[in-house]
Amino acid sequence: MPLHNVFEQKLELPIITAPMFLISGPELVIASCKEGVAASFPAPNARTIEVLDQWLEQITGELEAFQQKHPEKKVAPFAVNLIVHPGNGRLNAELDLIEKYQVPFVITSVGNPKKAVERLHEIGTTVFHDVISIKHAHKAISAGVDGLILVCGGAGGHTGSLNPFAFISQVREFWQGTIIVGGAVSNGQTVRAIEILGADLAYVGSRFIATNESMADQQYKDMLKECDADDVILSNKFTGMNANFLKPSITSVGLDPEKFERKDIAASKAQAWKTVWSAGHGVGSIHDVPSVAELIARMKEEYEAVK
Repeated sequence: MPLHNVFEQKLELPIITAPMFLISGPELVIASCKEGVAASFPAPNARTIEVLDQWLEQITGELEAFQQKHPEKKVAPFAVNLIVHPGNGRLNAELDLIEKYQVPFVITSVGNPKKAVERLHEIGTTVFHDVISIKHAHKAISAGVDGLILVCGGAGGHTGSLNPFAFISQVREFWQGTIIVGGAVSNGQTVRAIEILGADLAYVGSRFIATNESMADQQYKDMLKECDADDVILSNKFTGMNANFLKPSITSVGLDPEKFERKDIAASKAQAWKTVWSAGHGVGSIHDVPSVAELIARMKEEYEAVK
């Protein structure tokens, strides 16, 4: 399908760096966008509204200055990931900042995006919504979103369970708009495969954790290099929702990855995302910690080689 116009003539690769809690910040977003890869960050990563304001000023200012200095370059758009659940008490303030800085697109998660979509469409902002099932896809379409992000089995963090072969093809039967797909995307070959299946863009998370510009702890980055798919465990015991975590990080807080209960977590030093770290099934393709520019150049070569 043709790319959504928010990306028109602005991408070097059909990729969005996924918004990762405690990982994605201004440096990762700016570095990705300068290399022609769309990028995003979760609004909660900015711990206060004042910090979010500062981040958006920094991102928009640096990208505008870079584009003016390099008019020949494709500078990709960026997004803020908004939690639209009623429990997000600062959502209206976040929406005000989206409008203030004219953020090109927004990714909505965890809840019904309808009210956010109405507000964002009024100011001309494109909205994509995370979905993990066919039912959720239909609900998001009814809410008026511009695109669907299919979070498939094997994705890092909170994840779905559907195989991308089934998920993409079945959604395409009733949705001709933008489809973005996440789940174990760690190289350029996989990005191209997702396009062949009928999607428009790849959603890449774990691979960008292990970059110089991510906010991840160095021990986390090093662990990613040592792990493969067998080191990833799916559990709902840490957050109440299914998420993929790295077994070595569970072991490091004194838990047995093969047999622990919620009561054991409470008695340990385990904190989801902070001391117990996440990755998707594509972790076995991570062997180094390059700069974002180096990683994107490599993925572009891999993508072109199989195109």
